[in-house]
Amino acid sequence: MTTTHFPHFHICAFFDSREEACQVLAPFYRDAEQRNERNLHCVDPAALDDHRRHLAAAGIDVDGCERRGQLALRPWPPAPGGFDVPGLLAAMDRATAARGDEAAGFDGLRVMTQMGWAVGHGVDRLDLLEYEARLNGVLDDNRCMAVCVYDLAPLDGTTMMDLLRTHPLTLIGGVLRENPFFTPPAEMLRELAARRATGRRRGWPAPAALPVPVPNRRLE
Repeated sequence: MTTTHFPHFHICAFFDSREEACQVLAPFYRDAEQRNERNLHCVDPAALDDHRRHLAAAGIDVDGCERRGQLALRPWPPAPGGFDVPGLLAAMDRATAARGDEAAGFDGLRVMTQMGWAVGHGVDRLDLLEYEARLNGVLDDNRCMAVCVYDLAPLDGTTMMDLLRTHPLTLIGGVLRENPFFTPPAEMLRELAARRATGRRRGWPAPAALPVPVPNRRLE
């Protein structure tokens, strides 16, 4: 899965399991390796070992890539607590700005973030959508490709639609495409401000072409 012909940098991907996510995204990771780019994976702190195992099962030389600095695994979110939009954007800006010794010797960076924690109980979905909308500016400024990985199990169709609207690229069925539902960040942020004012937490219904989560489906 190459990305060089796309003018955008922000990808949304939905999966039934973390194992499936690693299998589908393995070509994305290998393409970075072949192009002398680093892979930065921002992972649920409790799932770091599982993520290494899934990467290895998908054919990634985890030990070798980590030793030479071409694969970096980081806990995500970087700090516990509520959804701190400015803090998360600042952390992602630092991670993608290609500064310091970690970037030396490499020709680029690709980022994968596990976002399952962000759709958990008690997290304001509007904060999540604001973060995703604003993240486009960070990734555009730093010219860094990033894929936000979401678990299908906790998502309803309207939340999935809203998340799609904040990403210019989407990965569905293993195919990377420009997203026809993408809403420019300035327009999306105006809408979110209006929805906060009226107390509405969800937006449009999901389009019929998208997969709808099966009730009680569990993440592996």
